[in-house]
Amino acid sequence: MGLALLGTLEQGLVYGLMSLGVYITFRILDFPDLTVDGSFPLGAAVAAAGLVGGLHPALALGLAALAGAGAGAVTGVLHTRLRISGLLSGILTMTALYSINLRVMGGRPNVPLLRVVNLFDLVVDWGIDRRWAAVLVFFVFCLIGKLALDWFLHSQVGLAMRATGDNEQMLRSLGGSTDTMKLLGLTLANGFVGLSGGLVAAYQGFADVNLGQGMIVSGLASVIIGEVLIRPQTVYAATLGAVIGSIVYRLVIFIALRVGLAPTDLKLVTALLVVVALSGSNLRDILSKTKLARMAEGSAGNAEG
Repeated sequence: MGLALLGTLEQGLVYGLMSLGVYITFRILDFPDLTVDGSFPLGAAVAAAGLVGGLHPALALGLAALAGAGAGAVTGVLHTRLRISGLLSGILTMTALYSINLRVMGGRPNVPLLRVVNLFDLVVDWGIDRRWAAVLVFFVFCLIGKLALDWFLHSQVGLAMRATGDNEQMLRSLGGSTDTMKLLGLTLANGFVGLSGGLVAAYQGFADVNLGQGMIVSGLASVIIGEVLIRPQTVYAATLGAVIGSIVYRLVIFIALRVGLAPTDLKLVTALLVVVALSGSNLRDILSKTKLARMAEGSAGNAEG
């Protein structure tokens, strides 16, 4: 049980990086980016190919992040330069990435990482227990990613990006370029996603071409769950909520499996989780109004009595 929960924490942290990327497009840019389902396995494929090719684990992960960022840039170019709708731009990039990922993996749908030195092996060499090595690595990456994103979103460029999602017309009236902000935001977001994919491949010991299926939905679920739990009023709290939401989401999946649900039911669980999270505030308002109405009726009845 303890090891299972530790594994849940590991997954929550590593997918937390992906959630930070989804937060940028979903909440900062208000952009429906489906590139994630392609850039996540792209990062895994690039990292796996690099590790198998003998690259240093850190360099392989760096290339995974760059590959993800490149995929996001393609979606940005399709949308801002060729004027293709945001949704369709993401779908086109995601579709193309399926073939590219197979190319990166040498035409194979799966690349095992057996007898390959990865980042976790290097941490274990420092004398850290293997069970905690992954937690430490994912926590460090997640913390650096969150702090870097917080810093960026409070910089002048980051503020312009936030203004793009809030009010494009206002930013244009001030002379800002919303297209540049969207292109930059998509690039940055998918860089996070690609890095997360590379770490997951190293953690699981393989890269698979289907690794990204449903990834955007789980990322959205994590962001929304974090918002429900934390109710963020600042960017710092919002990015923290994305990471915490990722951990809670993995915990819910773990509980669903423990109570006997089949792995094939997890898509349904994810969808229901998103529905509950999205409607949570509305349900809370309805319950609050109902309670107030009953209290008012009770007060009126007492006054008449």
